[in-house]
Amino acid sequence: MRCGAGAARSPGLMETIADVEGDPRERVLLVLLPPAYGSARDFADHGFVSAIRSRGLPVDVIAAGAIADHYLDETVVARLHADVIAPARATGYRRLWLAGISIGGFGSLLAMHSHAADIDGLLLLAPYLGSRPAVNEVIRAGGFAQWQPQPAAADDHERLLLAWLRGVLAVPAESTPIYVGYGEQDRFAPAIEVLANALPAHRVARLEGEHDWPTWIALWHALLDRDPFAARPLC
Repeated sequence: MRCGAGAARSPGLMETIADVEGDPRERVLLVLLPPAYGSARDFADHGFVSAIRSRGLPVDVIAAGAIADHYLDETVVARLHADVIAPARATGYRRLWLAGISIGGFGSLLAMHSHAADIDGLLLLAPYLGSRPAVNEVIRAGGFAQWQPQPAAADDHERLLLAWLRGVLAVPAESTPIYVGYGEQDRFAPAIEVLANALPAHRVARLEGEHDWPTWIALWHALLDRDPFAARPLC
């Protein structure tokens, strides 16, 4: 039985659209972060929520309407935690996953970097991983395992995030599960591949397609078919 659905404006001004169906103590909460210039409503309009419902997954959904400025100035982390994650934990959710598209994937990684204890998994579609100079350092090194990051300035958030991600990828069996999907013709494919190549094969989906909604929904179905939420048992 649906216990809540609809649009809500949070105190922190991050618009959210919720689709929840049961006891939060027994369900996963999945928080969706849109790409630049996307909206919370785009996820319903493009079938992301119905793809979950059609599979009968024990998953509740909150689509968060982060905007491009939230990602660029990194306020997305504080807003997401105050407006969505902390209230969800207080409500009783024991498992919380993030899913982000493009720069929403970058926001998901930032959130896990800052609040790892609150995040049980990530689903990243065509994730933006940082500016070309920063990511190219990893590519030129031959991947995350070979890359030796140099000390970065405190405000060099991209390189600090990539260095943290290198540590996470070094012990995939012990780290928070990360799933990645991307189109082979995506303009960010070379950067995404450096992440994908560091993950277990069953956590990566590659399909024909570009950096667009038709490709992303196809990838979404492919990742959901891998039953990602079973990667860790319920508490």
